[in-house]
Parts: sequence; structure tokens; C-alpha cells
Amino acid sequence: MKYVLSIIGLALAVGLGSFCGFNAAPDLHTIQVKNTADLKRFFAYTPDRIPFVSAHRGGARKGFPENCLPTFENTLRQVHAILEVDPHYTKDSAIVLMHDPTLNRTSTGQGKVSDYTLDELKKLRLKDTEGNVTPYHMPTLDEALEWARGKTILVLDMKDVPIEARVRKIEEHGAESHAVVMAYSHEDAKKCYQLNQNILMEVMLGTMEKVKEFDQTGVPWKNVVVFVSHTLGKDPELFRAIHQRGAMCIVGSSRNYDIQYSKGEIKAAELTQGYRGIIQTGADIIEADLAIEAGHALKPLLKVPSSSKKNYFN
Repeated sequence: MKYVLSIIGLALAVGLGSFCGFNAAPDLHTIQVKNTADLKRFFAYTPDRIPFVSAHRGGARKGFPENCLPTFENTLRQVHAILEVDPHYTKDSAIVLMHDPTLNRTSTGQGKVSDYTLDELKKLRLKDTEGNVTPYHMPTLDEALEWARGKTILVLDMKDVPIEARVRKIEEHGAESHAVVMAYSHEDAKKCYQLNQNILMEVMLGTMEKVKEFDQTGVPWKNVVVFVSHTLGKDPELFRAIHQRGAMCIVGSSRNYDIQYSKGEIKAAELTQGYRGIIQTGADIIEADLAIEAGHALKPLLKVPSSSKKNYFN
């Protein structure tokens, strides 16, 4: 009897581990980071760094909704990417992934996310970028943190979930090596560092003045990756200053090349050229709505020899 129970227990453990993301699927482009020190090395700037993509809202597209586990897998099947996601509180204080405070645009529900319990939200289905209803359901932050283990790195935006709560969730799941929190202010960055010195942050530093202010916070630069701007044409000196401090720079394409391409204002070749231009001007990471297109544009750069980065991409 004990033998039978052991076999059943092993089968359940393997099944749950696979479901929760403890073992990366073999067909995914994964980013392999072993521990928190390794995560800081992964995001540290080096002159031979390999640029990569942050999939905004997970890489939504036709057939694949925002902030959805099947969407994350679809992105990683085709390119290497970290995944930016959006947490929101439910009526019963669970945390789900949903970009808007309301359900209307991206789900079959109506009204505020915070007016529904988790059970009620789980009955809804998600819509893709064209408004089509899909078979997919809204994940919790807990589910996403477990899914990401061994696959990629999640970047947790704020929405209505304060930094303390996001830090607690990361700690609950032992996810310090595969989750980053956005800190929109120096105060939040200092708070996060005081709560857990192992957690990496994405901080918003779009000017030299902001960079110099951050120098005074006491938060080590090895604990941050910097979102510079959604605006193209930033002064190259800003990128150099951040790189000299040892941090990588993110530039967003969702408000420029991505939207131009989606509206038919530029062609695929111009989109690819635009993504590569973002890297050439000093960025290291592109936060893209069109994460698969951006990832394909940067794929040739994965072949460049890199003493410090190449082994992370599998």
C-alpha cells in the first residue's frame, strides 16, 4: 500500500511541478537564472551584453490575450523574453493579472476587477487584441510566479498592488531569482531594498537629474534595471551614465514603432530596423507590445560572442 501511495505521490508531484512551471517545457526559449546573485549578474551591464525583449503584458496578439499563461508560452515558443505583467486586487484580496482596472476591454466581464471575487473572475474568459473571446481564463499572480520558474523572469508592474505586497508575494513563492518589481519612485525603491535586498527592481530614470538623485538613495545599482523612456531619441549620454553605474537600460516601443506598424504606417522591414535602432542608440532591452517581432529582430545579436550573457539564453 505504501508503495502504491508513493507512486501516486510521485506522479502527482511531477504533474503539479510541470503545471506550475518547475520544469521548463523543451520547446520554449528559456532564460536560465540560478539564484538571486545570478539574476543581478544577468541584468548587469557589460560592453558585450546581449540585447533582449521584455514582452509588454506578456506578448498579446491575435488569439492570445494580455496577461495570460498560454500567451506567455506562445511568446517563449518563438523568442527569448522576460515578461511584464499587471497585478490587480480582487474583491476578496486575491491578486490576478489584468492590465485595466475594469474587465470590459480584455474579458467577458463588465465593471471593476475589484468588485468581483476570485471565483467569479475565474469564470470569465479573456479576449485577444482584436476583441475575440478565447478559451483562456485570468491567472492569479501566484500561478504566474510558479509558472515562470525555470522559464523566464516576470516584471511585476504596480497597478493597485503596492510594492510591499508584491515583495511579499515574491517571498512567498521563493521567486527572488525570477521576478522583478517596478518601483515608480525613489521612495518605493528604498522601501523594496529595506524589505528584501535580494529583489531586483525596474526603476524609472528618464533624465540625468533622476540618475543623480538615485545615486543618493542608498540602493545599489546592481539591484536595478532602468526604464529610460517610451520616447525615442534620448541623449546617448544618459545611456552611458547608467551603463557606467553598471545597470542595463530599457526603452519602450509600444508607443512608437509598435503602434505605427499596427496602424500600417510602417512595413515589417522598417519595424525590424526600428528595433535594431533602439539598441544602437544605447538601450539593452526593448519593452515591446510586438514582442515576437522584436525578439526576431534581435535574434542575430544572440550569435554575437558574449563572455557574460550568452549562457543564460537556452
